[in-house]
Formats: sequence, C-alpha cells, structure tokens
Amino acid sequence: MRVNFKKTLFLAALIFFVGCSNKNTDELYNLTPNEWYSQIIKDIKDADLESADKHYISFSSEHISSPLLEQMLLILAQANVNDEKYIEANAYLDEYIKRYGTKQKIEFAQYLKIKANFDSFSKPNRNQKLMLDSIIEVDKFLKAYPNTQYKPLIETMLVKFRLANHYLNSQIYSLYKRTDKPESAQIYKEKIDNSPLKDTQTIDPTLPWYMRPFE
Repeated sequence: MRVNFKKTLFLAALIFFVGCSNKNTDELYNLTPNEWYSQIIKDIKDADLESADKHYISFSSEHISSPLLEQMLLILAQANVNDEKYIEANAYLDEYIKRYGTKQKIEFAQYLKIKANFDSFSKPNRNQKLMLDSIIEVDKFLKAYPNTQYKPLIETMLVKFRLANHYLNSQIYSLYKRTDKPESAQIYKEKIDNSPLKDTQTIDPTLPWYMRPFE
C-alpha cells in the first residue's frame, strides 16, 4: 500500500498543534498547598506574574486556611515591586493586612506599601499626587508607630519625597512662567516661597539621554 507522504505529514502537524493547544488551555486544580506554592514560585521565576496571580486565586480558593498563603502574599507583592507593578504590589499588601492584620504585621505591611510607592519614583517628573499622598501616608505611619524599627528608613524616604515635591513645584513654576501663564505660575511660586526647603541647595535629578525629549 502506498502512503501519501504529504497527507501523513499534514496529519502529524495537525495532531502536534492540537496537542499543544490543549496543553496550554489546561487549567490547574486540586493541587496540594505545596504544589500550588511551587507552581507560583515557578511563575514568578518565569516572569509570568499574570499566571502567578491566577494560580494564587486558585490556591486561596482551594486551601483558604493554608499557612503558606500568608508568605505567598508577601512574595507576590515583592515580585510585583521588582517588576515595577506598584499598584498590584499594594493590592497584595492590602489583602495581607485584611487577612493577617495583627498590629505587628500591619506595621510591616504599611512600611512595605510606603516603600513600594517610594520605589515607583524612578523618574523625577512623574505623578505628583502619588508623591503628596505618600508624604501623608508617611506622616500617618510615624504617628501610628512612633517607635517603629523602620523609623530611619521611613524618615529618609520622607525627606526624599519632600525634596522631590519641592523640585517638581519649581519645574512646574518655570514651565508656567515660560508659557506666559502668570496666574498659575504665581500659585507655584507661593508654594516654593512657603516651603521649608526653599533655601535648600539640591542637585537636579538626571535622566538618560533617550528619555529627555519625553519629559
């Protein structure tokens, strides 16, 4: 019997691609806590945070009382910070506070949230509202935990937040002045003049050359 080589090759290719498709669409379920934990760690190592989130949801649904969930929330928060996904990181920390909120753990999670916001300011001319909100959060944190072990780190962040905000106000003032908008310029001039940092000698932040045209 003669074999149609082209037809056989086509069928083999079709079976291969269907098999791959089925493999990719398989959903994981009914894993043990340790298996879920290992899977999410693998997702993180593969830089697939979307899958990590989906697998965490399945993990927490199947094993709501697993002690591994607490550690996993902190791992996912840090993984998102490392990937510069700060909103997602804060969402995990909010869930951590909601689920495991003892006084000590809330203090630690709130510190991590402030640090995530601080780490998000890789560019000096972005998101003034988040900067101002972060200053408020730092002030609240220091009032709530006056003897916190994170005090030196938090106070350093606060100084840098305030310096960055002062710098941004001066940049906005210069922009309004150059574009002949005296009323708006006056608002920011008053902010600068009333700032305790007005006489501070600072070094302007620098950007890579390829980003300067967009700032």
